This record gives sequence, structure tokens and C-alpha cells, in this order.
Amino acid sequence: MSLSASAELLKTLVSFDTTSAKSNLELIYYVEGLLNQAGIAAELVFNEDQTKANLFASIGPKDKPGIVLSGHTDVVPVAGQQWDTEPFQATLKDNKLYGRGTADMKGFVACAIHAFLQAARLDLHTPLHLCLSYDEEVGCIGVRTLLTVLGHQLVAPKLCVIGEPTLMQIATGHKGKAVYQAICRGQEGHSAMAPQYMNAIHVAADLIDGIRATQQQLAQEGAQDDAYEVPYTTLHVGKIAGGKALNIVPNECVVDFEIRHLADEAPQDLVEAVEAHVHEHHPKSVSWLNIEAVNQYPGLNTPTTIDAVRFLQACLPENTPLGKIAFGTEGGLFTQTFASPVLVCGPGSIDVAHKPNEYVALSQLDLCDAFLQQLIARLH
Repeated sequence: MSLSASAELLKTLVSFDTTSAKSNLELIYYVEGLLNQAGIAAELVFNEDQTKANLFASIGPKDKPGIVLSGHTDVVPVAGQQWDTEPFQATLKDNKLYGRGTADMKGFVACAIHAFLQAARLDLHTPLHLCLSYDEEVGCIGVRTLLTVLGHQLVAPKLCVIGEPTLMQIATGHKGKAVYQAICRGQEGHSAMAPQYMNAIHVAADLIDGIRATQQQLAQEGAQDDAYEVPYTTLHVGKIAGGKALNIVPNECVVDFEIRHLADEAPQDLVEAVEAHVHEHHPKSVSWLNIEAVNQYPGLNTPTTIDAVRFLQACLPENTPLGKIAFGTEGGLFTQTFASPVLVCGPGSIDVAHKPNEYVALSQLDLCDAFLQQLIARLH
């Protein structure tokens, strides 16, 4: 069967292995070449060692607020996963394209590039911008350098559309995420004399007790947002490592934990609540504990009643649902930079992302193409 232009482009994008640990430059240069052929100049914003780049391009008037189409180019690893097809070779089966990144989120990137090239032939009265980033999957890292540049040269947009997979429904919000690493210290000694030494793993246990107590308080008394499946802020310990041998009192234990917080809550306040619990209930551990912030991105909470929501709804089928999503995006960073409305809408389902046999249905790509055609028509 013949594929749409967006689906064909998606097949090419999937063929670039842009796992976050690797370079994305081959893909970026390919997209830059497509834009240049259409007479569109692209700006690349590199990382420090020049191994990765963001891409920004703009068409239409430079002095007016426009619409941003934004997506990330990196994908999660396939190592250890059992795929039925080659993950970096898009395979068509049952009207679905299988491959790493088809849903998250090269499907949207392909549709956005195709729409951007089509829009370049028109006389737009409202500008259209294309943003492609790197390292979203490891903490929304790359887009920060791009936004630093754009914050000085771009008129604040009317709307930013983040094309993460929502089955082409509109998401107005998601929680923020903050990652912390706790270094728990102790004193090495023979385990036969264990009570005479501070045990780093015991310090970690006291910290985890504080994390669990804070989580319980949030679940029972914290702010609630019923638009989420888990309506409150969560704290989660994901990794712990400590000890050298059973007969040695450990002198170090490292605990990695995260906070997925409602957009209006400050994660540092919750870290302080954890520390206060440890201070009250495990005072001997306090001086042996050091918590360091590793990475964070803000939540998103766009009001449902604003014009930007109605604009996007007008580009989609009638009665397209509004909701919020459990996973994070780069959207809150766009809001911080421009104070512009941000909405999340893209093809495919998050339920198949990060898994073997990831796919996007061709019907989802068609819906995204139609959506972007309607959006561009309103700019023209």
C-alpha cells in the first residue's frame, strides 16, 4: 500500500538511531537539508561537545506572535527488549508502523516537518515555528539551551504545541518532576562490633522512612487534582546502592528518588519536609545525610478556558477530549521562557512507548496531518 508523505518521512526518521546516549546529528542534518531545499533557513543550537543539536526554523512574519510545533528527536534504548521487528527499521504491519520512536515521538516530528514544508509555500499572516530538541528522555536537557537562545530573539508565541503521544487528544497539564540523590554516610567497621559504628544503609533507611511518611501525608492531606489517575504529588525511591560485604559496616549508601509534583507545588518544600521528619524521628542520622538535586522540569497547568484551547479544538474533530497526562514533557519549560499557553497533542499512544514493538497507527498519522492542515489554514 502507498503511504502518506508523513509516514514515509517517519520511516526515514526511525532509521536514525537517536538513542539519548548517542548523537542525533545525522537526523538533524537530514531535516536541515529538507528545510534548505525548500528555502527555509534552520538554526542549530549545539551541546558543549558539538555531538548533539537542537533545530529551530521559522516561516512567516518575524514581528508577530506565532505557533510553535515542538518535538524531541531522541528515543529510549532498545537494549534487553525482545522486538519482533528491527527497532530502527520501520515495519508496516496491520496498518501500523512499528519501530523505536514511532509513537514517542517521531510520528509527530514527521507530521510537523511535512506540514512545515507545505506551509512554506503559503503567505502566512501568522508565523509558524518548528523546534526539535535532543535529550528530552533524560531530563528535558537539550531544549533548555534552545529556549535560552529563543528567549532573546523570538516574539512570545500565541501557542506552543508539544506533540507527545496523546492519541490526538488535547492535554492541558502534567506533573513536574524533580530528581534527587541522597549520599548517606557511615563508618566502616567489623560487623561483630556493628553497634559501635554508624551504618550508612541504616541512615538510608531513615531517609526512606521520611520519604514514605511525606508521601502518606500528601496522599491523605495534600493538594488533589482529579484530572490525574494519581491525583496527588508522589515521592518514589527508584534506586539504592550500598555496602561492600556482609561483615563490614557500610560507610556509604546512595539513594536515588524522585518527586512527581502538581504544577503549583514546589518540590524543594517536600524535600525539606522529608528532612524535617528525619530530624524529628531519626536525629542521629541527620548529620550523616546529604541530599543533592540532580535534575528537574516544571509541571504544566494550562487553563482550559483560554483562547488557545478553543483555537486547537477548532483544528480537531468535534468533541475531542481535554485532559491531563501522567508523563512529563518539555511544555513547562516553554511556559517558563515565554509565559505562553502550552498544549500537548500528538499521534500515537504513550501505552506503547518505551516498550518493545512500539508502533503508531497510520490512522493516527492521518489525524495529525489533518489537524496540522487545519492549523496552517488558520495561519494563512
